[in-house]
Amino acid sequence: MRPIRLPEPPGVDGMKTPEIFSGGFGGAATVVRRAVLIGNGSPGAENQCLGLARALGLADNLTLYRVTRPRGGINEWLHFLPISLHKFVDQVLRQFFRNTRFAIVVQGRKPYRVPNAGSVGLSTVLEADVKKIVTVARDTYEKEGPTLVVACGWDTISYSSLIKKVASDNVFVIQIQHPRSRLDRFDLVVTPRHDYYVLTASGQQQVPRLFRRWITPQEPPGSNVVLTVGALHQADSAALRLAAIAWHNELAPLPKPLLVVNIGGPTRNCKYGVDLAKQLISSLYNVLDSCGSVRISFSRRTPWKVTDIVCKEFAGHPKVYIWDGEEPNPHMGHLAWADAFVITADSISMLSEACSTGKPVYVIGAEHCKWKFSAFHKTLRERGVVRPFTGLEDISNSWSYAPLNDAIEVATRVREVIAERGWTV
Repeated sequence: MRPIRLPEPPGVDGMKTPEIFSGGFGGAATVVRRAVLIGNGSPGAENQCLGLARALGLADNLTLYRVTRPRGGINEWLHFLPISLHKFVDQVLRQFFRNTRFAIVVQGRKPYRVPNAGSVGLSTVLEADVKKIVTVARDTYEKEGPTLVVACGWDTISYSSLIKKVASDNVFVIQIQHPRSRLDRFDLVVTPRHDYYVLTASGQQQVPRLFRRWITPQEPPGSNVVLTVGALHQADSAALRLAAIAWHNELAPLPKPLLVVNIGGPTRNCKYGVDLAKQLISSLYNVLDSCGSVRISFSRRTPWKVTDIVCKEFAGHPKVYIWDGEEPNPHMGHLAWADAFVITADSISMLSEACSTGKPVYVIGAEHCKWKFSAFHKTLRERGVVRPFTGLEDISNSWSYAPLNDAIEVATRVREVIAERGWTV
């Protein structure tokens, strides 16, 4: 689902701590009041940065930068390269083939165009610039205090690690998602527990001995690693209350129970196709009698064939509504008003959001998942937060569990580590 940028949750009794007290005896230079977020253009990755900033109370004072790769022509085949090398190759190719009949090889969109910031609900997203970020952090340190830098995604690693290297006295750098090597380049690394699946007995059995030395991570998590169950996100209780108000007129009158179905798309570690769509359709028909209404949404990754078969099957059904992908995005409203969820197994982000509500979450397609994805689903089942969707369920029968609260738990750890430096957030 496309992430939605949400307002800052209200403080206790609507009161904020006066600034004269917030910094202790250290003054402004000891208080973290601002955040720089570095994303890679993926809504899921940038949503994690925004979710952590929100949990830390910094959502009203942040700047989002985006690392973008050259696009068009041969560039689509060069994503395996480190981003700095990719940009260098792109520049060389453009210079070499300029004004030749081979220019089409590299022509396309502007090489470093920053896509629409609307995907994360911000009016402006800037092209990532280490020099600019470091300069601002240093020059405004005495007046504005330290800068929290939160990055997520493989392409952001070189940027965040360099910021930490050249401005370590002025910044606190957090890398979300495992960087695979040299974790000491960051103040904290936030990563799902299943990223360490390779070190478990089951993981070792799945890797031929000859290749084990090449599979990362090689070592257990160190003291600067914070483990989560799933992905961070912005769907906290305050956000859901606001969404419930915003979507009241459309969703409150719907017959209950309301079943929300979120359909993602196949990934490298969770492959499926129209077979799963047919299984989902059959199971939905089996539970329709116990549903008051059903609302179905697709993600950007959903294959056209899957979308087509589901839409044709339920088009015109009186109980079923299918979101057409046009704004406004009802995702937060669905999280707030749903009585239960059915979610395809491929999306850790959608599952993490739904499992933070405490409402029944049914998963379809987990049998298609392998490697660390299977470990993630095993953890969810063991914690009692999900159940398989078989089509035998009575949706009117609810069940509950302790909701996932990864963002708040990570924020607590961030505050602890920052306090060790004599700073506060």
